[in-house]
Amino acid sequence: MSGALLAQLIAQGSSEGADLTTLRAIAEEAGEVAATRALARLGLDDGAAPKDMAELRELLGAWRDAKKRVWKAALGWVVRIAGALLLTGIAVKTGFWDWVK
Repeated sequence: MSGALLAQLIAQGSSEGADLTTLRAIAEEAGEVAATRALARLGLDDGAAPKDMAELRELLGAWRDAKKRVWKAALGWVVRIAGALLLTGIAVKTGFWDWVK
């Protein structure tokens, strides 16, 4: 339900004789019920839910850190391999192998 629709319904109820405070309380209670229902559907309606959410956030943070480290490591290896290939190419071009013999 959008905010505009809710405001329209409250205005309609108010024009039909309902008290504005009562209408707001009904809307607030409806929001609470909907939020509780959504948490229950997600399995987060028990006392362990805050701990579960904290653990999930920690796990997600660790996953993001691991992804970042993997990309950095992969980039580091690509740079090292490119450098080794470049040095090998320079050595071949300058005749380094003949000089070593």
